[in-house]
Amino acid sequence: MSYFRTALLLAALTAIFLAVGYLLGGGTGMVIALVVALGMNAFAYWNSDRMLLGMYGARQVDAASAPGLYGIVEQLAHRANLPMPKVYIIENDQPNAFATGRDPEHAAVAATTGLLHSLTHEEIAGVLAHELGHVKNRDTLIMTITATIAGAIGMLANFALFFGGGDSRNNPLGIIGVLLMMILAPLAAMLVQMAISRSREYEADRLGAEICGQPLWLASALQKIDSLARRIDNPAAERNPATAHLFIVNPLHGHSVDNLFSTHPKTENRVRRLREMAGLAGPWG
Repeated sequence: MSYFRTALLLAALTAIFLAVGYLLGGGTGMVIALVVALGMNAFAYWNSDRMLLGMYGARQVDAASAPGLYGIVEQLAHRANLPMPKVYIIENDQPNAFATGRDPEHAAVAATTGLLHSLTHEEIAGVLAHELGHVKNRDTLIMTITATIAGAIGMLANFALFFGGGDSRNNPLGIIGVLLMMILAPLAAMLVQMAISRSREYEADRLGAEICGQPLWLASALQKIDSLARRIDNPAAERNPATAHLFIVNPLHGHSVDNLFSTHPKTENRVRRLREMAGLAGPWG
């Protein structure tokens, strides 16, 4: 069901993109929009991981330079039947982590120094298992594609203003139609992107709990990260909010409500599901 829902949301995002292209330039505009989308996704496919890691100043480590972290990832990757990903550390006080890479053979996982200093060995294992769940599900590629298409929709919507609304036969509302396109198309794309992100987070929680074999490790880690992230800034993420959906917990402030405008499910809901996996009941906290 999770993959089916993701496929439907991706189809909706693509439809929005093509519709904007059609309103902007008719059939020709739709073809141009498709070509632009393919080009942007091809670039993101090959380069997004290096760009993201560079954006956060991530430092690659190995078994000699970070034996504890590397050993956890190595053990979990073996349990998940995955190739060993590259391992990175980000100098950042906010506890958080993300995975990137176009496929399991070219994957990387990154953890902040705040995560390594604030969590127990078991909680770190739960977090890294979650990130390997993203890798195993190829969510890193899915989220790169959705972010690229959503960005392209915004770009095309802005072009509409300069092109004066494109073909009036496709956009009979004239300048009103242009303004509606500029506002509603990026908003719709953002909502779809966030819905995909939330869906993939739930699935990575489930698979991560299976990989490490202890759902409560991840549940405990999520509670601790959520609490600390509210008080500790992540300056790099604040400068690049479009990457917030990649982290295990939203690194931006003012994100506690589980609604249409949240990139992540509410932590309370994630913890409840993990506790249910562990066969426990009771309130969060």
